[in-house]
Amino acid sequence: MPNFAGTWKMKSSENFDELLKALGVNAMLRRVAGVAAAKPHVEIRQQGEQFYIKTSTTVRTTEINFQIGEEFNEETVDGRKCKSLATWESENKIHCKQTLLDGEGPKTYWTRELKGDELILTIGADDVVCTRIYVRE
Repeated sequence: MPNFAGTWKMKSSENFDELLKALGVNAMLRRVAGVAAAKPHVEIRQQGEQFYIKTSTTVRTTEINFQIGEEFNEETVDGRKCKSLATWESENKIHCKQTLLDGEGPKTYWTRELKGDELILTIGADDVVCTRIYVRE
């Protein structure tokens, strides 16, 4: 079983602003989010298939607890409440489908994949994909 546990710092980010645009976030909020999200700090604790992920930026901190294969409550990147379901896509990759609880919006998901010493986070909204690469601290 892959070990996602540890603290991670972001090495690179691609398409974050485009992702926020696809989610309907206005230009002013995108600027604030872009600056705040430039240096997120991620802490992951894992016991088997039970995960705790805390992502901290200067503006916002999010925490999720989930068990692979069991639905849980979460918020999309832009703060909308959703039901999420994380499953193993491959041996080292978790795929999480998000379903909005209220309203309409793009189909959203995230994946986290371990590749060597890197954690690759992808966040999708319909056809727009943001890729963020983290390294262990």
